[in-house]
Amino acid sequence: MAHWLYKSEPSSWSWEQQKAAGEKGTEWTGVRNYLARNNMRAMQIGDKGFFYHSNDGLEVVGIVEVCALSHPDSTAKGDDRWDCVDIRAVRDMPKPVTLKDVKANEKLSKMALVTSMRLSVQPVTDDEWLEVCRMGGLDNPPR
Repeated sequence: MAHWLYKSEPSSWSWEQQKAAGEKGTEWTGVRNYLARNNMRAMQIGDKGFFYHSNDGLEVVGIVEVCALSHPDSTAKGDDRWDCVDIRAVRDMPKPVTLKDVKANEKLSKMALVTSMRLSVQPVTDDEWLEVCRMGGLDNPPR
């Protein structure tokens, strides 16, 4: 089981909207970066991820899981280079974890959120997953 981080500007797609999508989830569309696309192509059903509010908020606000494997992005208008996965909300982060707090934590100094800030879909190591969950108040994080 792998872990990921998905960035979204809350004015475009918020955590509240993701939760409202329910069990069916939604396509994670609009990614136009090859590395982020390749990350989605590597995902498996049940992989967990952080939902991160970028630009406004700058914090991990929830946990999602992959509910459909990589498939053509419906917003790509026939351009078959771009794929997406479907994700659904799993739970709120009890205490949002800010970018400032992530950057201040030495254990997270190599996290893609710190080193590759512009990448919209990022891998998260198991140790990073556990540390961010701990910072967010999740004693028993979903794996």
